[in-house]
Amino acid sequence: MKLNLDEKISAAQTVAIAGHVKPDGDCVGSCLAVCQYIRRYFPQKQVQVFLEPIPRIFYFLQYAEDICEAAGEEDGRYDLFIALDCGDLQRLGKAASLFENAASTLCIDHHVSNRSFAGENYVVPEASSTCELVYDLLPKERITKEIAESLYTGIVTDTGVFQYSCTSESTMRAAGDLMSRGIDFTGIVDRVFFQKTFVQQRIMGRALLNARLYIRGDLRIVASVLTPEDMAECGALPKHLEGIVSQLQNTKDVEASLFLYPMEDGVYKVSIRSSKKVDAAAIAVKYQGGGHVRAAGCSLSGEDPWKMAEMLIRDVCDQVGLPAAEAD
Repeated sequence: MKLNLDEKISAAQTVAIAGHVKPDGDCVGSCLAVCQYIRRYFPQKQVQVFLEPIPRIFYFLQYAEDICEAAGEEDGRYDLFIALDCGDLQRLGKAASLFENAASTLCIDHHVSNRSFAGENYVVPEASSTCELVYDLLPKERITKEIAESLYTGIVTDTGVFQYSCTSESTMRAAGDLMSRGIDFTGIVDRVFFQKTFVQQRIMGRALLNARLYIRGDLRIVASVLTPEDMAECGALPKHLEGIVSQLQNTKDVEASLFLYPMEDGVYKVSIRSSKKVDAAAIAVKYQGGGHVRAAGCSLSGEDPWKMAEMLIRDVCDQVGLPAAEAD
């Protein structure tokens, strides 16, 4: 049964909106689109978006600079909390306490690993993105240019500009309709995907130089690791690493790619991508992560990131019934 979003909003006076930690374009776009919709058509409601600091490439979206980072219970109690593009409570980060204290909770998501953690959950794993789901839920005559910009940003982010297998006919129809609303669709793609800072280019180059190719029969896996020293030498932060795992996955004949980079205290963030055979989400869930069949992530702790990478490579090989691949 399709969710009646207007009904949920109408029943609340105060609304909190949040998405997953380390927000990407789909997270930012879906959160801002719902915020824009409420502020435009329910002006009597109080609404606030809570996210960790977002990449500056998304600052062109309406209300992006109004986003707050949740501080905890002192941010208040809300009548309705809408979680977008988030598969479990912990992924809300600091906004989790607001979620737990809200009178009513709703989750709109497309992650196959979603844990149905809200009071009401609208989860469609077949959707390309949470922004596509929000597009489906909104009355089409009420989608403004600003809402269209946010939704299009999220869709092109999670589909890799319509390259990934999550792209469907309905995705393209939604994107086409959003394009017809006067948005600078080519500019959005350029801003989100192709414009890179010098630091981003340097750290991308380092990640590619560090990459290793693992082969077992017809199976090819690319893995790359960045160390704290790599990050320091390039002046890079985690926010500069967007797109690296996708670039690894672009390698000809590669089935899966793994990218590990340091966070803090020996913790490494892992990004996993696959083409056709490997279920990336199943591997990530094994390590308390999550995501989609073709794109997922988790975190691992240890002193040697390459040993962690090789452990993940064994998981990939096990999944397709092959012995562990060896570096070429």
